[in-house]
Amino acid sequence: MSQDIAVQVTDLSKNYGPVQALRGVDLSIAAGEYFVLLGPSGGGKTTLLRLLGGFIRPSAGRILLHGIDVSEQPPNHRPTSMVFQSFALFPHMNVAQNIGYGLRLRKLPKVEIDERVAAMLDLVGLGDLADRMPHALSGGQQQRVQLGRSLVLETDILLLDEPLAALDAKLRKDMCLELKHLQEQVGITFVHVTHNQEEAMTVADNMAIIADGELVETGTARDLYENPRRRFTADFIGETNIFDGTVTGVNNGEVAVDLGFAALTVDDNGQCPNVGTEVSVSIRSELVQILRSGIAVAADQQTLTANYGEAVYLGLATSHVAALPNGQAVVARHVSTGLALDVIAPGSSVELAWPRSMMRLHLS
Repeated sequence: MSQDIAVQVTDLSKNYGPVQALRGVDLSIAAGEYFVLLGPSGGGKTTLLRLLGGFIRPSAGRILLHGIDVSEQPPNHRPTSMVFQSFALFPHMNVAQNIGYGLRLRKLPKVEIDERVAAMLDLVGLGDLADRMPHALSGGQQQRVQLGRSLVLETDILLLDEPLAALDAKLRKDMCLELKHLQEQVGITFVHVTHNQEEAMTVADNMAIIADGELVETGTARDLYENPRRRFTADFIGETNIFDGTVTGVNNGEVAVDLGFAALTVDDNGQCPNVGTEVSVSIRSELVQILRSGIAVAADQQTLTANYGEAVYLGLATSHVAALPNGQAVVARHVSTGLALDVIAPGSSVELAWPRSMMRLHLS
Protein backbone atom coordinates (compact mmCIF):
# COMPACT_ATOMS: atom_id res chain seq x y z
CA MET A 1 0.00 0.00 0.00
CA SER A 2 1.15 3.54 -0.75
CA GLN A 3 2.59 5.38 2.23
CA ASP A 4 0.55 8.38 1.10
CA ILE A 5 -2.58 6.72 2.52
CA ALA A 6 -3.03 7.41 6.23
CA VAL A 7 -6.34 5.58 6.73
CA GLN A 8 -7.75 2.66 4.76
CA VAL A 9 -10.87 0.84 5.90
CA THR A 10 -12.29 -2.12 4.00
CA ASP A 11 -15.81 -3.57 4.40
CA LEU A 12 -15.91 -2.16 7.94
CA SER A 13 -18.99 -2.98 10.02
CA LYS A 14 -20.03 -2.60 13.64
CA ASN A 15 -23.01 -4.32 15.26
CA TYR A 16 -24.51 -3.73 18.68
CA GLY A 17 -26.59 -6.86 19.06
CA PRO A 18 -29.23 -6.75 16.30
CA VAL A 19 -28.46 -3.09 15.52
CA GLN A 20 -26.04 -2.41 12.66
CA ALA A 21 -24.40 0.91 13.49
CA LEU A 22 -22.05 0.71 10.51
CA ARG A 23 -22.14 -1.57 7.48
CA GLY A 24 -19.66 -2.38 4.77
CA VAL A 25 -17.76 0.93 4.73
CA ASP A 26 -14.81 1.32 2.34
CA LEU A 27 -12.83 4.52 2.75
CA SER A 28 -9.37 5.96 2.04
CA ILE A 29 -7.91 9.11 3.62
CA ALA A 30 -4.66 10.57 2.33
CA ALA A 31 -1.82 11.44 4.69
CA GLY A 32 -1.79 15.11 5.64
CA GLU A 33 -5.43 15.58 4.64
CA TYR A 34 -8.18 17.33 6.59
CA PHE A 35 -10.99 14.81 6.18
CA VAL A 36 -14.53 15.32 7.49
CA LEU A 37 -17.18 12.70 8.25
CA LEU A 38 -20.48 14.56 7.78
CA GLY A 39 -24.00 13.34 8.31
CA PRO A 40 -27.10 13.41 10.51
CA SER A 41 -26.99 12.47 14.17
CA GLY A 42 -27.06 8.72 14.75
CA GLY A 43 -25.81 7.97 11.24
CA GLY A 44 -22.59 6.17 12.24
CA LYS A 45 -19.97 8.95 12.05
CA THR A 46 -18.77 8.69 15.65
CA THR A 47 -18.87 4.89 15.49
CA LEU A 48 -16.45 5.02 12.57
CA LEU A 49 -14.21 7.50 14.39
CA ARG A 50 -14.12 5.35 17.53
CA LEU A 51 -13.29 2.31 15.41
CA LEU A 52 -10.34 4.23 13.92
CA GLY A 53 -9.17 5.16 17.41
CA GLY A 54 -9.48 1.62 18.78
CA PHE A 55 -12.07 2.49 21.42
CA ILE A 56 -14.38 -0.16 20.00
CA ARG A 57 -13.63 -3.27 17.92
CA PRO A 58 -15.13 -3.90 14.48
CA SER A 59 -17.64 -6.67 13.91
CA ALA A 60 -16.17 -7.18 10.44
CA GLY A 61 -13.68 -5.59 8.10
CA ARG A 62 -10.17 -4.16 8.42
CA ILE A 63 -8.58 -0.89 9.54
CA LEU A 64 -5.15 0.00 8.18
CA LEU A 65 -3.28 3.06 9.44
CA HIS A 66 -0.27 3.94 7.30
CA GLY A 67 -0.47 0.46 5.80
CA ILE A 68 -0.47 -1.43 9.12
CA ASP A 69 -3.49 -3.50 10.14
CA VAL A 70 -4.59 -2.18 13.54
CA SER A 71 -8.09 -3.70 13.56
CA GLU A 72 -7.51 -5.51 16.86
CA GLN A 73 -5.04 -3.12 18.46
CA PRO A 74 -5.96 -0.95 21.48
CA PRO A 75 -5.83 2.88 21.32
CA ASN A 76 -2.36 3.19 22.87
CA HIS A 77 -0.88 1.02 20.11
CA ARG A 78 -2.23 3.20 17.30
CA PRO A 79 -0.71 6.38 15.79
CA THR A 80 -3.84 8.32 16.76
CA SER A 81 -5.00 10.77 19.41
CA MET A 82 -8.54 11.91 20.09
CA VAL A 83 -10.28 15.23 20.71
CA PHE A 84 -13.63 14.55 22.35
CA GLN A 85 -16.87 16.51 22.09
CA SER A 86 -16.74 17.53 25.76
CA PHE A 87 -13.63 19.42 26.79
CA ALA A 88 -12.80 16.82 29.50
CA LEU A 89 -10.03 18.89 31.08
CA PHE A 90 -8.65 18.00 34.51
CA PRO A 91 -10.11 20.73 36.78
CA HIS A 92 -7.26 20.51 39.32
CA MET A 93 -4.55 21.06 36.66
CA ASN A 94 -3.63 24.33 35.01
CA VAL A 95 -3.39 24.76 31.23
CA ALA A 96 0.26 23.66 30.97
CA GLN A 97 -0.32 20.64 33.21
CA ASN A 98 -3.36 19.57 31.19
CA ILE A 99 -1.42 19.81 27.92
CA GLY A 100 1.55 17.87 29.33
CA TYR A 101 -0.50 15.11 30.96
CA GLY A 102 -0.04 12.53 28.19
CA LEU A 103 3.69 13.20 28.06
CA ARG A 104 3.98 12.58 31.80
CA LEU A 105 2.16 9.27 31.35
CA ARG A 106 4.84 8.33 28.84
CA LYS A 107 7.45 9.13 31.50
CA LEU A 108 9.41 11.47 29.24
CA PRO A 109 12.19 13.58 30.81
CA LYS A 110 10.89 16.75 32.49
CA VAL A 111 13.06 18.97 30.30
CA GLU A 112 11.56 17.46 27.13
CA ILE A 113 8.04 17.75 28.52
CA ASP A 114 8.54 21.40 29.41
CA GLU A 115 9.95 22.18 25.97
CA ARG A 116 7.15 20.43 24.08
CA VAL A 117 4.42 21.95 26.27
CA ALA A 118 5.87 25.46 25.81
CA ALA A 119 5.99 25.00 22.03
CA MET A 120 2.42 23.68 22.01
CA LEU A 121 1.15 26.57 24.14
CA ASP A 122 2.49 28.97 21.53
CA LEU A 123 1.06 26.92 18.66
CA VAL A 124 -2.49 26.93 20.06
CA GLY A 125 -2.29 30.56 21.17
CA LEU A 126 -2.24 29.98 24.94
CA GLY A 127 1.29 31.09 25.74
CA ASP A 128 0.06 33.72 28.24
CA LEU A 129 -2.40 31.36 29.94
CA ALA A 130 -0.12 28.49 30.99
CA ASP A 131 -0.92 28.90 34.71
CA ARG A 132 -4.66 29.50 34.36
CA MET A 133 -7.11 26.88 35.65
CA PRO A 134 -9.79 25.42 33.32
CA HIS A 135 -12.71 27.09 35.14
CA ALA A 136 -11.20 30.50 34.30
CA LEU A 137 -11.07 29.80 30.55
CA SER A 138 -13.61 30.58 27.84
CA GLY A 139 -15.09 27.77 25.76
CA GLY A 140 -12.74 28.51 22.89
CA GLN A 141 -9.71 28.52 25.20
CA GLN A 142 -10.75 25.20 26.74
CA GLN A 143 -11.04 23.71 23.26
CA ARG A 144 -7.52 24.92 22.44
CA VAL A 145 -6.23 23.21 25.59
CA GLN A 146 -7.80 19.94 24.49
CA LEU A 147 -6.32 20.33 21.01
CA GLY A 148 -2.91 21.06 22.50
CA ARG A 149 -3.14 18.03 24.79
CA SER A 150 -3.75 15.79 21.77
CA LEU A 151 -1.28 17.43 19.36
CA VAL A 152 1.59 17.45 21.85
CA LEU A 153 1.64 13.65 21.67
CA GLU A 154 2.87 14.00 18.08
CA THR A 155 0.75 11.20 16.64
CA ASP A 156 0.23 10.94 12.88
CA ILE A 157 -3.57 11.07 12.93
CA LEU A 158 -5.81 13.35 15.01
CA LEU A 159 -9.43 12.24 15.49
CA LEU A 160 -11.93 14.99 16.33
CA ASP A 161 -15.41 14.04 17.55
CA GLU A 162 -17.77 17.03 17.15
CA PRO A 163 -15.00 19.27 18.55
CA LEU A 164 -16.95 22.53 18.17
CA ALA A 165 -20.42 21.37 19.22
CA ALA A 166 -20.24 23.03 22.65
CA LEU A 167 -19.36 26.46 21.24
CA ASP A 168 -21.73 29.25 20.24
CA ALA A 169 -22.29 29.98 16.54
CA LYS A 170 -19.80 32.84 16.16
CA LEU A 171 -17.05 31.14 18.14
CA ARG A 172 -17.62 27.97 16.14
CA LYS A 173 -16.98 29.87 12.90
CA ASP A 174 -13.79 31.39 14.30
CA MET A 175 -12.55 28.03 15.60
CA CYS A 176 -13.25 26.39 12.22
CA LEU A 177 -10.68 28.64 10.58
CA GLU A 178 -8.25 28.17 13.47
CA LEU A 179 -8.55 24.40 13.18
CA LYS A 180 -7.87 24.49 9.45
CA HIS A 181 -4.84 26.75 9.86
CA LEU A 182 -3.56 24.59 12.73
CA GLN A 183 -3.82 21.45 10.62
CA GLU A 184 -1.90 23.14 7.82
CA GLN A 185 0.83 24.10 10.29
CA VAL A 186 1.32 20.69 11.88
CA GLY A 187 0.78 18.80 8.59
CA ILE A 188 -0.73 15.65 10.08
CA THR A 189 -3.99 13.93 9.12
CA PHE A 190 -7.16 15.27 10.76
CA VAL A 191 -10.36 13.19 10.74
CA HIS A 192 -13.22 15.39 11.95
CA VAL A 193 -16.81 14.32 12.74
CA THR A 194 -19.65 16.83 12.52
CA HIS A 195 -23.29 17.20 11.53
CA ASN A 196 -22.78 20.91 10.78
CA GLN A 197 -22.51 21.48 7.02
CA GLU A 198 -20.93 24.93 7.20
CA GLU A 199 -18.31 23.65 9.63
CA ALA A 200 -17.52 20.71 7.36
CA MET A 201 -17.24 22.81 4.22
CA THR A 202 -14.99 25.34 5.96
CA VAL A 203 -12.30 22.89 7.02
CA ALA A 204 -12.48 19.85 4.71
CA ASP A 205 -10.03 18.96 1.97
CA ASN A 206 -12.30 15.98 1.34
CA MET A 207 -15.36 14.65 3.08
CA ALA A 208 -17.64 11.65 3.32
CA ILE A 209 -21.40 11.69 3.84
CA ILE A 210 -22.47 8.99 6.30
CA ALA A 211 -26.09 8.16 7.10
CA ASP A 212 -27.98 5.11 8.37
CA GLY A 213 -24.69 3.31 8.95
CA GLU A 214 -23.59 3.59 5.33
CA LEU A 215 -21.09 5.69 3.43
CA VAL A 216 -23.30 7.60 1.00
CA GLU A 217 -20.78 9.57 -1.07
CA THR A 218 -17.28 11.08 -0.89
CA GLY A 219 -15.66 14.10 -2.53
CA THR A 220 -14.57 17.67 -2.00
CA ALA A 221 -17.03 20.15 -0.51
CA ARG A 222 -17.49 21.73 -3.94
CA ASP A 223 -18.07 18.35 -5.63
CA LEU A 224 -20.69 17.26 -3.12
CA TYR A 225 -22.46 20.62 -3.19
CA GLU A 226 -22.46 21.27 -6.92
CA ASN A 227 -22.42 17.73 -8.35
CA PRO A 228 -24.06 15.33 -5.87
CA ARG A 229 -24.65 11.88 -7.34
CA ARG A 230 -26.98 10.65 -4.61
CA ARG A 231 -30.37 12.13 -3.76
CA PHE A 232 -29.52 12.07 -0.05
CA THR A 233 -26.41 14.20 -0.62
CA ALA A 234 -28.32 16.77 -2.66
CA ASP A 235 -31.02 16.98 0.00
CA PHE A 236 -28.64 17.05 2.99
CA ILE A 237 -26.12 19.67 1.88
CA GLY A 238 -27.40 23.20 1.39
CA GLU A 239 -30.94 24.09 0.36
CA THR A 240 -32.11 22.13 -2.66
CA ASN A 241 -35.34 21.61 -4.56
CA ILE A 242 -35.86 17.96 -5.48
CA PHE A 243 -38.41 16.65 -7.99
CA ASP A 244 -39.32 12.97 -8.23
CA GLY A 245 -40.41 11.50 -11.55
CA THR A 246 -40.09 8.75 -14.13
CA VAL A 247 -37.73 8.53 -17.10
CA THR A 248 -39.68 8.71 -20.37
CA GLY A 249 -36.78 9.01 -22.80
CA VAL A 250 -32.99 8.98 -23.12
CA ASN A 251 -31.28 10.63 -26.09
CA ASN A 252 -27.62 11.61 -26.57
CA GLY A 253 -26.96 11.93 -22.86
CA GLU A 254 -30.16 13.85 -22.12
CA VAL A 255 -32.91 12.33 -19.99
CA ALA A 256 -36.59 13.28 -20.18
CA VAL A 257 -38.29 13.03 -16.79
CA ASP A 258 -42.08 13.11 -16.33
CA LEU A 259 -43.14 14.76 -13.04
CA GLY A 260 -46.82 14.03 -13.59
CA PHE A 261 -47.75 17.69 -14.13
CA ALA A 262 -44.76 18.75 -16.26
CA ALA A 263 -41.57 17.39 -17.86
CA LEU A 264 -37.89 18.15 -17.27
CA THR A 265 -34.87 17.50 -19.48
CA VAL A 266 -31.65 16.85 -17.61
CA ASP A 267 -28.12 15.64 -18.42
CA ASP A 268 -27.68 11.98 -17.51
CA ASN A 269 -24.45 12.78 -15.61
CA GLY A 270 -22.98 9.50 -16.82
CA GLN A 271 -25.65 7.44 -15.06
CA CYS A 272 -27.55 6.14 -18.16
CA PRO A 273 -30.98 5.31 -16.65
CA ASN A 274 -33.51 3.16 -18.49
CA VAL A 275 -36.94 4.31 -19.61
CA GLY A 276 -39.39 3.68 -16.79
CA THR A 277 -36.79 4.18 -14.04
CA GLU A 278 -37.90 6.28 -11.07
CA VAL A 279 -35.41 9.11 -10.55
CA SER A 280 -34.98 12.44 -8.79
CA VAL A 281 -33.82 15.76 -10.22
CA SER A 282 -32.35 18.49 -8.02
CA ILE A 283 -31.65 22.19 -8.41
CA ARG A 284 -30.07 24.47 -5.78
CA SER A 285 -32.40 27.14 -4.41
CA GLU A 286 -29.98 29.97 -5.21
CA LEU A 287 -30.17 29.06 -8.91
CA VAL A 288 -33.96 29.41 -9.12
CA GLN A 289 -35.52 32.64 -10.37
CA ILE A 290 -39.13 33.60 -9.80
CA LEU A 291 -40.54 35.58 -12.74
CA ARG A 292 -43.89 37.12 -13.50
CA SER A 293 -45.92 35.06 -15.95
CA GLY A 294 -45.33 36.00 -19.58
CA ILE A 295 -41.70 37.08 -19.17
CA ALA A 296 -39.54 35.46 -21.88
CA VAL A 297 -36.66 33.23 -20.77
CA ALA A 298 -33.60 31.94 -22.63
CA ALA A 299 -33.75 28.58 -24.41
CA ASP A 300 -31.25 27.08 -21.98
CA GLN A 301 -33.61 27.70 -19.04
CA GLN A 302 -35.94 25.13 -17.53
CA THR A 303 -39.29 26.61 -16.48
CA LEU A 304 -42.21 25.45 -14.36
CA THR A 305 -45.44 27.30 -13.62
CA ALA A 306 -46.26 27.84 -9.94
CA ASN A 307 -48.24 30.03 -7.52
CA TYR A 308 -46.24 32.53 -5.48
CA GLY A 309 -46.50 31.96 -1.74
CA GLU A 310 -44.41 34.15 0.51
CA ALA A 311 -41.00 35.66 1.23
CA VAL A 312 -39.01 34.66 4.32
CA TYR A 313 -36.39 37.23 5.30
CA LEU A 314 -33.21 35.60 6.68
CA GLY A 315 -30.87 38.58 6.82
CA LEU A 316 -28.24 38.11 4.14
CA ALA A 317 -30.67 36.09 2.04
CA THR A 318 -34.41 35.99 1.47
CA SER A 319 -36.20 32.75 0.62
CA HIS A 320 -39.13 33.05 -1.78
CA VAL A 321 -41.55 30.12 -1.69
CA ALA A 322 -43.86 29.06 -4.53
CA ALA A 323 -46.17 26.05 -4.91
CA LEU A 324 -46.26 23.72 -7.93
CA PRO A 325 -49.54 22.28 -9.27
CA ASN A 326 -48.98 19.10 -7.22
CA GLY A 327 -48.61 21.16 -4.03
CA GLN A 328 -44.83 20.78 -3.73
CA ALA A 329 -43.07 23.87 -2.41
CA VAL A 330 -40.13 25.27 -4.36
CA VAL A 331 -37.68 27.69 -2.75
CA ALA A 332 -35.72 30.41 -4.54
CA ARG A 333 -33.09 31.97 -2.27
CA HIS A 334 -31.69 35.37 -3.28
CA VAL A 335 -29.44 37.93 -1.63
CA SER A 336 -31.63 40.35 0.31
CA THR A 337 -31.82 43.76 -1.35
CA GLY A 338 -34.37 45.48 0.87
CA LEU A 339 -36.99 45.22 -1.87
CA ALA A 340 -39.76 42.64 -2.24
CA LEU A 341 -39.60 40.41 -5.31
CA ASP A 342 -41.29 42.97 -7.63
CA VAL A 343 -44.07 43.07 -5.05
CA ILE A 344 -45.64 39.85 -6.37
CA ALA A 345 -48.83 39.17 -4.45
CA PRO A 346 -49.32 35.80 -2.74
CA GLY A 347 -51.32 33.48 -4.98
CA SER A 348 -50.11 35.10 -8.21
CA SER A 349 -49.14 32.81 -11.08
CA VAL A 350 -45.36 32.92 -11.66
CA GLU A 351 -42.72 31.14 -13.69
CA LEU A 352 -39.84 29.35 -11.96
CA ALA A 353 -36.71 29.34 -14.12
CA TRP A 354 -33.20 27.95 -13.78
CA PRO A 355 -30.33 26.80 -16.05
CA ARG A 356 -30.93 23.30 -17.40
CA SER A 357 -27.18 22.60 -17.16
CA MET A 358 -27.26 23.05 -13.37
CA MET A 359 -29.86 20.36 -12.71
CA ARG A 360 -28.58 17.06 -11.34
CA LEU A 361 -30.04 13.57 -11.92
CA HIS A 362 -30.16 11.04 -9.05
CA LEU A 363 -30.96 7.36 -9.43
CA SER A 364 -31.00 6.85 -5.65
